[in-house]
Amino acid sequence: MDNDLISQVAIIGTGVIGASWAALFLAKGLDVVATDVAPHAEPSLRRFVDDAWPSLERLGLTSGASPLRLVFTDDLAEAVKGAHLVQENGPERIDFKKKLYGQLDELLPPDVVIASSSSGLTMSEIQSGCPFYPERCVIAHPFNPPHLIPLVEIVGGAKTSEETIRRASNFYTALGKRTVRLHKEVPGHVANRLQAALAREVYHLVDQGVVSVADVDTALSWGPGLRWGIMGQVLLNHLGGGQGGMEHFLQQFTGPMTAWWKVLGSPELTLELQQKLIAGVHAEVGSRSIDDLAAERDEVLLGLLELRNKATEDAAQSRQSDRVA
Repeated sequence: MDNDLISQVAIIGTGVIGASWAALFLAKGLDVVATDVAPHAEPSLRRFVDDAWPSLERLGLTSGASPLRLVFTDDLAEAVKGAHLVQENGPERIDFKKKLYGQLDELLPPDVVIASSSSGLTMSEIQSGCPFYPERCVIAHPFNPPHLIPLVEIVGGAKTSEETIRRASNFYTALGKRTVRLHKEVPGHVANRLQAALAREVYHLVDQGVVSVADVDTALSWGPGLRWGIMGQVLLNHLGGGQGGMEHFLQQFTGPMTAWWKVLGSPELTLELQQKLIAGVHAEVGSRSIDDLAAERDEVLLGLLELRNKATEDAAQSRQSDRVA
């Protein structure tokens, strides 16, 4: 097999993340064989794909894309037979992962990449279960839902080869994903750590009675959250410095910013605080169901993705015009 030819993917675990991956891979014209031992896993997976398909059509399907290219089996060996890449989405238990990776290591040819969606375990721990080819194992952690959110965090373990990192990055990038490479293993990778840091201060402000749950959500989603949907923190700081850029920003705001750092909270998630957060979010939600909220999120997210894709295309055309001129 050509090391960069990936046309058939095996998905292990078809919960929320695995099902979302399946929908994306199908939309990109890949053959997908999925496996899960949970009861009713197959109808649940197919229902998810059918529900996600209109959104994927809106973003643009690859030639040959079809839900009919999905095969389901409850047999692991059958699922991975002929796969060029395995996307693993099993439970976040290291004993389970190590046993599974030992099985996969025996079943798969050495050139098949095994990518884990794990958000909480390190690849060094996971690949220690592989006696033969641990170098082909890598973390490819998506952001939920993977069929819409472009981010994939690529993290190698102690024994992961640079060739595996390259192949995985190229594969996800070719699907339209935005990959980031972590050069060190840290718990939670990058994006979840950023979320955790923000959540800590959100919960602290609510705990201290500074702001209500609804108002802190409004402050985030209608303030910095709008900007974060366009650019990252450091680039926004660069803009915040005006014509002086990042240099001026640091001159102006290092003092105030580091002073705020000193008084950021470290709340304990006591039962009292948990109840305060639960009551606050139910008041914010009102009569909207989880499905209503997910539909609202996805509709606005689709609009943002379409806008960002158009901006990227326009910028590329402009650069091309400048080169021709």
